[in-house]
Amino acid sequence: MIDRETVLHVAMLARLELSEDEVERMTTELAGVLEHIETIAELDLEGVAPTTHVVAVENALRADEPTPCLSREQALASAPAVAEGGFAVPSPQA
Repeated sequence: MIDRETVLHVAMLARLELSEDEVERMTTELAGVLEHIETIAELDLEGVAPTTHVVAVENALRADEPTPCLSREQALASAPAVAEGGFAVPSPQA
């Protein structure tokens, strides 16, 4: 069981300033977390693969496969100005 002094020690290490109400609440909440961890430790998890998600997650992005790119002419077709085979960019004002 976690006690008030432990909560205050952890808060000090984390450089947190807790009110008396927060100390009481953190004591209760951290005790609940530790009880849950103890429950999990009692389970026989031999052969159970670790997971990062509760449900299967599929990649929502398209496959990373090479595709043809635009030709230089296609890329410059809608440019407002072209210079030396590329986009013309105005010079910065001094």
